[in-house]
Amino acid sequence: MLDKQEQTNEGVDETQEVTKSTEANLNDSVEAEEIPSEDTEDETTDQVVEKIDNQVAEDAEKSEERNAIPMLAYENMELEELVEQLKHLLKEYPVQQLKTNIDSIKNSFNAKFGALLAEKKAAFLAEGGNSIDFQFSSPIKTAYNTLLSEYKNKRDAYYAALEDRLSNNLELRHQIINELKDLIENADPMTMHKSFLELQNRWREIGPVPRSKYNDTWRNYHHHVERFYDLLHLSNDFRDLDFKHNLEEKLKLIARVESLIEHEDVNEAFKELQEIHKTWKEDVGPVSKEHREEVWQKFSDASKKIHDRRHQYFRELRSKYQEVIDKKNEIIAKIAAYDTSKNAKHSDWQKSIKEIEALREEYFNAGKLPYSKSEQVWVKFKDATKKFNKAKNDFYKKEKSVQQENLDKKYALIEIAESVKDSDDWEATTNTVKKIQAEWKQIGHVPRKFSDDVWKKFKAACNHYFDRFHNRQNDLNKEQQAFIDEKKAYLEEVKEIKTATLDEIKEMTQKWRALGDLPRSVRHLESKFNKHMDSLLDGLGMDKEAIELLKFKNLIDGYAAQSDVKKLNSEQLFVKKKVDEFQKEIQQLENNLSFFSNASEDNPMIVKVRKSIEGYKEDMKIWESKLDMIRRLDY
Repeated sequence: MLDKQEQTNEGVDETQEVTKSTEANLNDSVEAEEIPSEDTEDETTDQVVEKIDNQVAEDAEKSEERNAIPMLAYENMELEELVEQLKHLLKEYPVQQLKTNIDSIKNSFNAKFGALLAEKKAAFLAEGGNSIDFQFSSPIKTAYNTLLSEYKNKRDAYYAALEDRLSNNLELRHQIINELKDLIENADPMTMHKSFLELQNRWREIGPVPRSKYNDTWRNYHHHVERFYDLLHLSNDFRDLDFKHNLEEKLKLIARVESLIEHEDVNEAFKELQEIHKTWKEDVGPVSKEHREEVWQKFSDASKKIHDRRHQYFRELRSKYQEVIDKKNEIIAKIAAYDTSKNAKHSDWQKSIKEIEALREEYFNAGKLPYSKSEQVWVKFKDATKKFNKAKNDFYKKEKSVQQENLDKKYALIEIAESVKDSDDWEATTNTVKKIQAEWKQIGHVPRKFSDDVWKKFKAACNHYFDRFHNRQNDLNKEQQAFIDEKKAYLEEVKEIKTATLDEIKEMTQKWRALGDLPRSVRHLESKFNKHMDSLLDGLGMDKEAIELLKFKNLIDGYAAQSDVKKLNSEQLFVKKKVDEFQKEIQQLENNLSFFSNASEDNPMIVKVRKSIEGYKEDMKIWESKLDMIRRLDY
């Protein structure tokens, strides 16, 4: 019977790539904060305010591009999945929000398709093809190109429309500025203020303009707004009331800015500061000349404090990122120096994979980095693991080939097992099944997905045969015991006989043989029977030669009845050896006589030698008869 413990551990797990690029991108950059490239040195208040204004202008232009689309693990997806994701993005999200996701899809698709193309080309060249004749057409690549073209067309259409819209908004703002200039120079004092308020409302309702024009346009507008207030010919009380309201609003904005200086989240504080700057410019009018410089200075100084705090925050963050980079580079160096040259078997590679995996985990746990910092380190990390992965993959590709050969060998053994499982040739089949079981154990691993199946088939066929074999043995054992008991009883019966004629001895021997062959474990009963028959033969008073030959015939007939070929062969060799010994001895004595050719025949020595020769010849005649007797047996 076959137990599960007889089955060798089948199959080799195909390990995943040690480098998980998508996970790296997510873990290394998504949660880590980008450091603005312009935050590199201390700046004046005017420079800080200018920078904030520029950021406000850029945010206004790109307000529709803010990306709220989740970033998936595109680098772990197959080509078909990437195409489906591209189709989904184009269908479900505004085109202006897709750039980051689509760039990631493009990188993954190009890398995977490039690898596929290289594989197909290598196969083409291996079959004897010429490099210049290689062509590869892929429906998935066609679908990808179509979707990518659709994205580019939609993107180009969107930005063309955006450019038109921004230009149109700029034209509308210029128109309001011109109307404001005309109002200052030509308007009726009675309707002047109402017209001004209408212009302000229209200005606020106009959308963003090109960022390059934003600050100049606003300064131009603000300049004429201040001119309007300076030249306002309405009552001073009304103008002062407006100035007072604007002053109150600007002081509130200053208070909001000052409250942000100690805000826990410097980035949130800076975002709110940008909104406040936009409100300051877009929604609140001028104040009286006597307060303008003071109010602006307070606002600018408070803004600079937030900017400086943010700058210090990024300086510290930059130092922290450098520590992370240094630590990651140390780990990369360990991976790059990792030696796999002594890995000769699956267990060696499993150990190496665990060690590299531990270094990989250490790499990701070293800390987060923004994309701008992580990309270069990540490329080095991938390069470092590339050598390991190639060596590992080469090993397992070869292992797969060997495993397939092993699978074929095991299928061949299964075929043999199933072909003999119902055989009744018990001796030959038992040897065959034991032989293929031994061969099975010597065959190495097979692909894991086939391992259990082939083992179950082989085990079932072998167990089927041995179940039949053991059932038969149980039946035989019962029959055999009855037969042994019968022979024992007959042996006890003949042992009581002290004298018998030759015919009676032959009859007893024939009956003993007719009872059947004894199993090896009780063959001693055969010896006891033969010994008793020999004693009865000795009591017949026959000549020596006849008795000797009868005893020998009784012995070899017993061996023949038991089909004991081994003992028959051994007995034949022994008899032949005795004949040869007698021949040599006779020849030697006859040679000795030749030295005494001149001696008389009655010489005592001559007489003795001749007597010895005659004795040897008589004995040899008996052994020759034995040899002839055993040779005539059909066994």
